[in-house]
Amino acid sequence: MGGFRPLNLVRPFLSILPDVPQADRRVPFRERFLYTAVTLFIFLVCSQLPLYGIKTNSSTDPFYWARVIMASNRGTCMELGISPIVTSGLVMQLLAGSKIIDVDNSVKADRELLNGAQKLLGVLITIGEAVAYVVSGMYGDVHELGAVNAILIILQLFFAGIIVICLDELLQKGYGLGSGISLFIATNICESIIWKAFSPYTVSTGRGAEFEGAVIALFHLLLTRNDKIRALKEAFYRHNMPNITNLLATIVIFLVVIYFQGFRVDLPVRNKRARGQQGSYPIKLFYTSNMPIILQSALVSNLYFISQLLYKRYGGNFLVQLLGRWQALEYGGNMVPVGGLVYYISPPQSLMEVAANPLHAIFYVIFMLTACALFSKTWIEVSGSSASDVAKQLKEQNMFIQGHRDTQASLKKELNRYIPTAAAFGGMCIGALTIIADFMGAIGSGTGILLAVSIVYQYFETYEKEKAQGSF
Repeated sequence: MGGFRPLNLVRPFLSILPDVPQADRRVPFRERFLYTAVTLFIFLVCSQLPLYGIKTNSSTDPFYWARVIMASNRGTCMELGISPIVTSGLVMQLLAGSKIIDVDNSVKADRELLNGAQKLLGVLITIGEAVAYVVSGMYGDVHELGAVNAILIILQLFFAGIIVICLDELLQKGYGLGSGISLFIATNICESIIWKAFSPYTVSTGRGAEFEGAVIALFHLLLTRNDKIRALKEAFYRHNMPNITNLLATIVIFLVVIYFQGFRVDLPVRNKRARGQQGSYPIKLFYTSNMPIILQSALVSNLYFISQLLYKRYGGNFLVQLLGRWQALEYGGNMVPVGGLVYYISPPQSLMEVAANPLHAIFYVIFMLTACALFSKTWIEVSGSSASDVAKQLKEQNMFIQGHRDTQASLKKELNRYIPTAAAFGGMCIGALTIIADFMGAIGSGTGILLAVSIVYQYFETYEKEKAQGSF
């Protein structure tokens, strides 16, 4: 390809970027499982390793609501979580989808340049976020921290970010199962749900000390209260803390998402060279899996951070208030959006809030459905899973759809009947399930539950596939 290409600017950096070589053999399942377990262990250690030099009670947590989805943990080396990787993926997807950068996914050199550009952008975002966190006062006033402590915190966050990038690449290069992003998200969400269900910690409220865990709180209230009916009502509907209704809603959403995972269309395909060899090409309802909701979460989390940062510094400015207004919660002191754009793209916390402000609910529904559908449709174009990409792959494998001509144009025409629809409608279904879970008050947020179920289901499918192939 002649002429100037923006991707070529990345080429000089490829040699200095951290890199994991592609597996040169098919790694046995047990070995891949071991790599995955070690990767998860490193992530969990980093999630508990406190940052040196911070002031733990210096400020509220601007990301408390998104930490489960972004696989981050406040005040630890995993402060940034997967945010830099997901954000860089989002930016590169938008650039490639809008044709600002020219990428041919069938050319290996282009794929390497695109991956290198995404990795370089991830490293730069890691540095940028680390500096922004320190400067914004998340770990205490910069003058109180001192230059040495500030630089040490930035370096710790930077190296932790590099570790996350390398761990994700290790799994994706054939050494492990799935991707680091999926593994870390699923672990964080499942841990959060279990903790909120069975947490033994007590929280001081206006009604006295209460257990944080919904199940433990249920038994505690039944044992300590004389009025058992009132105790049950409180356990099922208590505010600002996990309750049994939230837990039941979480279980229902889990079952519904698992049910929807089975929706698919199987296109009958045959091999031209091997007569009698027949198979099927499955097109699932969730064709793009959990990518739309991951990308939507990355977009919203970055808007939240920018809005809260600006509101702290310039809260009286009209444009800043137009982007978002914030207020501290009664318990915990964390900030929540109460006005502006970020308020309308945040989920209502209950059906009562929906009834109180229907405009908020309508705007949120439209935003979620539109964003998930658009991200899903754009993702198939940049990830090599569009109708033309699949048609090319099937043609190279000498496969054709029964009842249709064995040309690439015919394959593409038939696939175009299903793939774009599955991508857009599947993305909207993902958004709708997220909305329903949020309105029902499910633990871990609708986004979190959807991600956890789809990721765990993918691992189950991988296990079944490896078991069928006898790869243990």
